[in-house]
Amino acid sequence: MRWKQKPAGSNWGEFGPDDQRGRMNYVTREKVLQGVAEVKEGITFVLSLPLDYPGGNGLNPRRHPPRIAATHRNGKQNFAYEVRQDNPMQTDVVCDDLVLLTLQYSTQWDSFAHVGGMFDADGDGKPEPVFYNGFRAGKEILPAKENPNAESWNKFEGTRAEALGIQNLAEHGAQGRGVMIDLHAHYGRKRVAVGYDGLMKVLEADKVGIERGDIVCLHTGFAEMLLEFKKNPTPEALHNTCTGLDGKDEKLLKWVSDSGLSVLAADNYAVELFNTTPWKTTPHAMLPLHEHCLFKNGIHLGELWYFTRLAGWLREHQRSRFLLTAPPLRLPGAVGSPATPIATV
Repeated sequence: MRWKQKPAGSNWGEFGPDDQRGRMNYVTREKVLQGVAEVKEGITFVLSLPLDYPGGNGLNPRRHPPRIAATHRNGKQNFAYEVRQDNPMQTDVVCDDLVLLTLQYSTQWDSFAHVGGMFDADGDGKPEPVFYNGFRAGKEILPAKENPNAESWNKFEGTRAEALGIQNLAEHGAQGRGVMIDLHAHYGRKRVAVGYDGLMKVLEADKVGIERGDIVCLHTGFAEMLLEFKKNPTPEALHNTCTGLDGKDEKLLKWVSDSGLSVLAADNYAVELFNTTPWKTTPHAMLPLHEHCLFKNGIHLGELWYFTRLAGWLREHQRSRFLLTAPPLRLPGAVGSPATPIATV
């Protein structure tokens, strides 16, 4: 086993010492059938923002909009390319392109390799950088060797998650029963950190039940706001609008564990409200919900999904459950992925 002790409140080893799928193991064939059983009307909702949203890099200065360019053909751009230039007998006109894509710029999945923690997994009194189920930075989660002569975008080319990469979620099949929690219907666009007590009031008021293996979706209205800004959001709106979970609330974290949910996805940035200042007098995670889910319990997070239309339809029809299909890119070694989730009701 790669660890002698596991973090408090974690489920390391629950699915075996080499598990890389975490609580997606709860999404069994029976759970998929529960999702399929929620399809009554055959109506689908796309749950992704356009992948060039939110616009700019105000949410995260390290993440930039996608850059699309043509591939090359005989020294020319292979876009609206008339093949008769090569062969007068051929009538084809071809377009072919490539993209430089920040994988977690817009609607996205977080893999378990996205956030780890400093923890004494060896039991020798010295914390080391580790990830879910004890996989190690520098051994399975591999930074690249810097190439000082390369352009800035590929200076660190060659990073790779040999374990916990996003392909594990893709290969499992990211499909199951989604359950909507409509925070926006109760809080509007107020900036509120929703803890356990607030969440329970919403669940009770809307008669929402969460069962083991459910994919829990949180509608805050943040993604709808981003669409309204048309790729030019203000810093004030980005950092002072809409709800998120309160990752500092220990009762909430315990509920996440006890509920048996397999995934947490939200239409906001980070699912939880971002903590930029210390909130404990001892060393602690900046994003405690990320630590609890990705590092400790193998719970994938989805961020910047688009739920407004689906949430409105569900509320109008007094429903909260639906079939959710949300595969990430099957990109081995990546720590995150864009997604175009689909809900079917």
